[in-house]
Amino acid sequence: MQAVITFPDLSPELFSITAFGMEFALRWYALAYIVGIVIAWRLAVMATRRPGLWPNDTAPMKPEQIEDLLTWIIIGVIVGGRLGFVLFYQPGYYLANPGQILQVWQGGMAFHGGLLGVVLASWFYAIRHDIPRLSLADLVAYTVPPGLLLGRLANFVNAELWGRPTDVPWAVVFPGVAAQDCPDVLTLCARHPSQLYEALLEGVLLGAVLLWLVYRREALKRPGMVVGVFLAGYGAARFVVEFFRQPDAHFVSEGNPLGLAWQLGGYGLTMGQVLSLPMIALGLFFVLRARIARKVTP
Repeated sequence: MQAVITFPDLSPELFSITAFGMEFALRWYALAYIVGIVIAWRLAVMATRRPGLWPNDTAPMKPEQIEDLLTWIIIGVIVGGRLGFVLFYQPGYYLANPGQILQVWQGGMAFHGGLLGVVLASWFYAIRHDIPRLSLADLVAYTVPPGLLLGRLANFVNAELWGRPTDVPWAVVFPGVAAQDCPDVLTLCARHPSQLYEALLEGVLLGAVLLWLVYRREALKRPGMVVGVFLAGYGAARFVVEFFRQPDAHFVSEGNPLGLAWQLGGYGLTMGQVLSLPMIALGLFFVLRARIARKVTP
């Protein structure tokens, strides 16, 4: 019999209360967003209070501006994440049910869409307040990994975005939907805990690299370096984890059991991999640009 790890008895809700005939619940996923934003805020304030980290020993913005920037970013995350999910993953469904596009409490957010929303929100904020755009992008990028770590852990608690069936010793039997298509639960429904893979790669490893670059290698003095490493690092991590992650249900069909979104020369890529390739390319561009600019600057 295969050795597997039984999913722990975890509830998606931290607690719930009933008031005025209505039930209010705080979910781990919502808490992950809140704590991730607070950590990002403190990291940004910490960096802007150290002018020696920045070009010409001058921070691109004042610490007290961070709260205003966060408002823009939160809007960008919510709007971009939701529209990204609608456009990238289920355009046909939401075209037929446009009234559900705004029902974000029903779930359905895409990281790549949220990232695009953050980029646009930060860009407009930088223009409005005359802030160097690449330096602001570096500041935002280095604060993101803790939120990614917490978000992926919340995905695990919610028993969602689980991995493909596997027989590795650390395979997990997830409850609910993950077991519906498996007649032999202990064998076919033991799956990669891909949420934890992403938490380690996108949150712990990428976060450690960015902190090392910022505080040990003076990377913020080279505008574009930090955001470039973040984009390339996240894109590479997501690309790799997609080999272990179960494709989204709306991509899987009888003729496409692997949930492939694009095929070329007999090789197929999932939607997550397709969306990650431009991130990797753009990240490498920013890294090379920052290195070249450093060499030609007197």
